[in-house]
Amino acid sequence: MKTKILMGLLGVALITAGCVGTVTGRKTAAVPFVKDRVTGYYERSVDVVYEASKTVVKFNGTLVNESILHDSTNAVRTVEGRVNMRKVWIRVESTDPKTTAVIVQTRTAGGSTDIDLAHELEKQIALKLVR
Repeated sequence: MKTKILMGLLGVALITAGCVGTVTGRKTAAVPFVKDRVTGYYERSVDVVYEASKTVVKFNGTLVNESILHDSTNAVRTVEGRVNMRKVWIRVESTDPKTTAVIVQTRTAGGSTDIDLAHELEKQIALKLVR
């Protein structure tokens, strides 16, 4: 009896520990406690950075979803996509009237992180804004 209870508690612990939040406000099954996101700050409007983010995701892979989050005070827009068989989430939000923050988060199919891809996408967004 004690073994069954212990196994049940272990199963619940594994299920809750394998769930992480994305920058879009949703949850996904993944390995927790690893760095999976890169942040960049740009002196551009939210609309310009959002369009650059969508263009970069479309250029590198497939755009799956785009949305506007209404649960925060700032204008927050998100982009979800698939690049090189990786899940990509991008959050674009205004930090002050002149500055916009971009957070790029990536995960592999197995739930581990691909920080190099996140950094590459964030760099491509920056380069798209320069042009």
